[in-house]
Amino acid sequence: MICFPNAKINIGLFVTGKRDDGFHNIETLFYPVPLCDALEIFPSEKLSISQSGSSIPPEPDDNLVIKAYREMQKKYNFPPVSIFLKKAIPSRAGLGGGSADAAFMLKSINRLYNMEVSEEKLEEIASSIGADCPFFIKNRPVVAVGTGNVFTHSDLSLKGYTVHIVKPPVEVSTMEAYSMIKPMKSSFNLEKLSSVPVSEWKNVLKNDFEPVISDRYPIIKEIKDIMYEKGAEFASMSGSGSAVYGLFKKSISPHYHKCFVWKGTLG
Repeated sequence: MICFPNAKINIGLFVTGKRDDGFHNIETLFYPVPLCDALEIFPSEKLSISQSGSSIPPEPDDNLVIKAYREMQKKYNFPPVSIFLKKAIPSRAGLGGGSADAAFMLKSINRLYNMEVSEEKLEEIASSIGADCPFFIKNRPVVAVGTGNVFTHSDLSLKGYTVHIVKPPVEVSTMEAYSMIKPMKSSFNLEKLSSVPVSEWKNVLKNDFEPVISDRYPIIKEIKDIMYEKGAEFASMSGSGSAVYGLFKKSISPHYHKCFVWKGTLG
């Protein structure tokens, strides 16, 4: 069985408070994009994983796909699998690649062995793996609050827009990013975003991580400026970075020096 875990972008990201458990409350809109890894599993006598492509964890046990397998195994009895993972989504980019792989692993096991585990139960298991992992179970636009695991359906559609995703050659630690910002009340209700034209989003949206990360890595602002110069309707850093995305009505090919670059059309 083969599937294609996709990335996500954050449209707006407000860090609204520090929690008693040490995590932070956020408000954001997750939107799926068709930049994909490839994940294949099939029944086997023992658990194994083979990996290729970019952003490979140095040890299999560091891979969220293995963690997903083990979390599923704690609750359900099923045979081992062999896993083949080809990475295309860059890591430490704010695109959710590892979380997507883990969520699709849960769904693939569920289908492979006809387990009929509900989406709600899969989301519960996914929440033990990573904060944005549950999003990829249903994999549709949502406004996310809490740690990013409490969802409200969003009717936002970016169908027909071209998205550029550009990751500069810098790594951003999520933990470090949170340590550099001061939580505050969100300045816009993301549930109302679909009523605002994309060209006006820059007037109402922000990513709370972007100013501090851009100060440390000026290339992030440089990429964003290039996108606006070339006609982006909206551009922003995704998550805690370091990837920047731009939404375009027309397909163009600006040059982003020494960066990972991907372009695709949103559905």
